[in-house]
Amino acid sequence: MFFLHARGVVAGLLPPGWKLWLSLAIMGLCLAGCDGQPWNRPYPADSASDNVFYSLFQERPKHLDPAQSYSSNEATFTGQIYEPPLQYHYLKRPYQLIPLTATEVPVASYLGSNGETLADDAPVDEIVYSIYNIHIQPGIMYQPHPAFAQDEQGALRNLSLSAEDLSGIHVLGDFKHTGTRELTAADYVYQIKRLAHPHLHSPIFGLMSEYIVGLEAYAETLKAAAGATTTDGEQGAYIDLTQYPLAGAEVVDRYHYRIKVHGKYPQLLYWLAMPFFAPVPQEVDQFYSQPGMKQRNITLDWYPVGTGPYMLTINNPNRQMVMEHNPNFHGESYPVEGAPGDREAGLLHDAGKPLPFVDKVIFSLEKETIPYWNKFLQGYYDTSGISSDSFDQAINIGAGGEVNLTDEMLEKGIDLSTAVSTSIFYHGFNMQDPVVGGYTEAARKLRLAISIAINTEEYVSIFLNGRGIPAQGMLPPGIFGFVEDNAGINPYVYEPSARGPVRKPIEVARRLLAEAGYPEGRDINTGKPLILHFDTPQTGPDAKAQLNWLMKQFDKLNVQLVIRGTDYNRFQEKMLKGTAQIFQWGWNADYPDPENFLFLLYGPNSKVGKNGETAANYRSDEFDHLFEQMKNMENGPPRQAIIDRMMDIARHDAPWVWGFFPKQFSLQHTWVKNSKPNLMANNALKYKRLEPALRVELQNEWNRPVLWPLYAFVIITVLIILPAVFSFRRHQRESAYREAR
Repeated sequence: MFFLHARGVVAGLLPPGWKLWLSLAIMGLCLAGCDGQPWNRPYPADSASDNVFYSLFQERPKHLDPAQSYSSNEATFTGQIYEPPLQYHYLKRPYQLIPLTATEVPVASYLGSNGETLADDAPVDEIVYSIYNIHIQPGIMYQPHPAFAQDEQGALRNLSLSAEDLSGIHVLGDFKHTGTRELTAADYVYQIKRLAHPHLHSPIFGLMSEYIVGLEAYAETLKAAAGATTTDGEQGAYIDLTQYPLAGAEVVDRYHYRIKVHGKYPQLLYWLAMPFFAPVPQEVDQFYSQPGMKQRNITLDWYPVGTGPYMLTINNPNRQMVMEHNPNFHGESYPVEGAPGDREAGLLHDAGKPLPFVDKVIFSLEKETIPYWNKFLQGYYDTSGISSDSFDQAINIGAGGEVNLTDEMLEKGIDLSTAVSTSIFYHGFNMQDPVVGGYTEAARKLRLAISIAINTEEYVSIFLNGRGIPAQGMLPPGIFGFVEDNAGINPYVYEPSARGPVRKPIEVARRLLAEAGYPEGRDINTGKPLILHFDTPQTGPDAKAQLNWLMKQFDKLNVQLVIRGTDYNRFQEKMLKGTAQIFQWGWNADYPDPENFLFLLYGPNSKVGKNGETAANYRSDEFDHLFEQMKNMENGPPRQAIIDRMMDIARHDAPWVWGFFPKQFSLQHTWVKNSKPNLMANNALKYKRLEPALRVELQNEWNRPVLWPLYAFVIITVLIILPAVFSFRRHQRESAYREAR
């Protein structure tokens, strides 16, 4: 009775909710040493020591179908699941193609106009067809999947499903039966045919139809077939491509197929290392094409099927995507040789060991950079990029421009990897525009004036923390044709110096502007100010800062820049119609060959009218003629000489403000092994190795709970309660004494 009454008195003396806080404090003190696990661990405690690679994604992949997928965030998944015939050596530089499922890298044979076999060194203009014979390894099996499930008689049980059969099916895992089968040459041919499928709109169909014999006509054949096919009221739902032969891709036998292309096209080998040319079995296509599947989001875009080391087991783009080891993986070994310095860097410690090393990969959705950066520092993500917000915390730039990790990073044993991307970002001029476009001397000088005024070095310093190299042309370092330092200078925008190219003074730009007919930024004929337009889909605070900076660059010339912001679809429409004036664009290399960059100014590849990648709609007869000569040549002095001349032409005409090549900075914890930047390979996860025990040890060290606030809270609470209790007891004793008297 005394306790209950006293509690009521104390409660009146304490703030509301004191019982909850006291209970939590006591519980916290009780649990503090229960299992030794950090309280902030975002994963289940029993998985702490698992061989799991933890990473993140910020935007859900749109396409996981290899005929459609073309984005880097999609390649994170498709590269681990699908296996094209070739891949890039993980360690060697320059980049080298090696077999993946193929037995060897195919060597082209050439045919002349009468079908005769030509010598390997035959002139390009005599080669009518190139033939690639690809032999694949036997015994490679697909991941478990319902499309391969068989009944007791050996018939495929899930290819003729009724609405009743699908009544309890909501996700792929709801199918009770799965199966597998061997990879065959026919699966590769089937995928090549899918590039022309009228419902898929493959982004490389246009390019491939120029080379793969019969592919363009094949698309027309499939359009007709789609028009005649109906399934459950949906026109063209499924076309059995095995019933329609393609001259440029044919099955020779179970493990041998042949690709036939027009002329000489050595770059085809690079495409054979991309998921576009990975296998898709006919029965998988048929399985996903059944009525009712698309409505349940059970499609190849959502549930990929491959022979690679991993398979996608959870696809929840609002929370988590999970890849697990494919139990049917055919096996592969870590490289036994690499580039100079790799052995000393510990990159050959695992030479010859079986792949993959990691059992599971968990990607968690992180929309903001600060939370994922904090989780990386706590040890809950194994690797991380470096955002602008966290750059100063991670990186020190020395007086000579050298890049080092901060003491905080070094104390944690974090490693830094850097590489210049095989990418370029640039500002383009629409060469069809009546003001900034065209090939007159006045228009050219206007573009050069703007090119000098836009200070790329300043942009890289302010917005990229120095993570970029100003471009002198369109070929980044590491691509054949790139020329370093003053020898590769753009003489129209830069001047040579002892420390490399230096941007011309702004006075040169102002003089060029006057010579273009706009002295002090005014039309010499009308006296009106020159107003130019920059079209962009960029939005948000970061974009606003960059756009304000860009307007200031034009202010140097007294030229007014008007920002025309719009959504991405509208921006794309402007680019296709040629109504944009000045814009920003970028390109990531598909493969390490100069053709993959120089085609960005190839006239027949124009954005307007062709939907190509020449976004500036630039056209030069000499450049185009040289491109056609260069594109299929072997690397060597003759090819270099042509590239040098092409660069001279492009720099003179100035269809671009050449922009910059971004630098990749990536961090990895000390327990992550075999990390080497590979800008071409998209299947690098299988080479990563973890030391989970070390990870747990460091996570526990870095995330020890800070208990003194709890202890302090309990002590303060007790100090508050005790006087009240003593006062109450004294009051009770005094009352009892008075009553006794």
